[in-house]
Amino acid sequence: MSFRTAVGTRTGVHGQMKLARLLEMPESDFEAKVRELEGKEVFSKLVSFGVVSVQPYSQARFSARNFGGWGLRTSSEGLPELLDGNGDLATLMARVGQENFEENFLRDEEGRSDSERARRCQITPDEARRLREFVDRLYVQSEFSDSNQAAPSQTFSAVAGIDMENGRPVLGFFNREIWKGRYRVNEGKRAELIRSLSDADARRAEKLIAELEFVERRKSTLFLVLEEIVKAQAEYLKTRDPGKRRPLTQKSLAEKLEISPSVINRLISNKSVRLPWGLEAPMKTFVPSGKAILRGHLHDIAVKNPGLSDEALRLEIKRLHGAALSRRSVAQYRKEFGLGGRGNRHKN
Repeated sequence: MSFRTAVGTRTGVHGQMKLARLLEMPESDFEAKVRELEGKEVFSKLVSFGVVSVQPYSQARFSARNFGGWGLRTSSEGLPELLDGNGDLATLMARVGQENFEENFLRDEEGRSDSERARRCQITPDEARRLREFVDRLYVQSEFSDSNQAAPSQTFSAVAGIDMENGRPVLGFFNREIWKGRYRVNEGKRAELIRSLSDADARRAEKLIAELEFVERRKSTLFLVLEEIVKAQAEYLKTRDPGKRRPLTQKSLAEKLEISPSVINRLISNKSVRLPWGLEAPMKTFVPSGKAILRGHLHDIAVKNPGLSDEALRLEIKRLHGAALSRRSVAQYRKEFGLGGRGNRHKN
């Protein structure tokens, strides 16, 4: 069962619904599903008889996740500051360091003031405020939060990290239990075993094999999508410049992988990836439309030029990027970014 044939296999309506649930499943729930299936007695029988084997992913690497216990929460396109690996906030976070950042901004059970955070991290109170506001927009406490609190509207499940190795981006998965190997089914052994079992045991064996095939499709599809994303956005990941992102629609990605666009949409809708500079971003930020990239250009211009009016911003983006936007569109985008009008913006 190859990656491509596994992804492209046709299924009935019931099977499509089951696959859809697996595609949308957060990594923690998916890990629990894998453990449940492999814990069944019939799984051990299938493995011992040679029907199912678990073969290592030769390409799979593993990476430690930063900021464990917290869930990323952003809009589907992500925040411009998040994507800018060369921006002030990325530089500031690197200066603070992961340990200080986690203690004072993520796991701050004491509710410290910005002045206290600044003193502990050896930064200015204004820098502490900016980091706190950034975290408020990005992260919600999950593992350490009060279980009675309302859940966020959307929390993204981190699946992998992207690191730089010899100048090229490489994937590292966070969950070893999920990515320890691929399920392979020996059809000859399968038929032989089924013939030897009672009708009830044969049904249980076939049901589990079908479950394992669905699990493998979910893993294979995600693996392929991540590989294509890293390849397509390699220049952005190397330079840390969000302006280097390439337009990559879900439709074009689906056509390249020969799968349904709805599969891509379900798969990436609630998952995130750690960027080389340590922050996590929704997978959708790697599949940007031309409009999303234009929004990023506008944000960059507005932040760097706080004195420009909406009309001046409109003219500047036309001069630099050849895009014709109305002044109303510029004003709307600026509001979506959380940026004030002329003279009321600060650099992030």
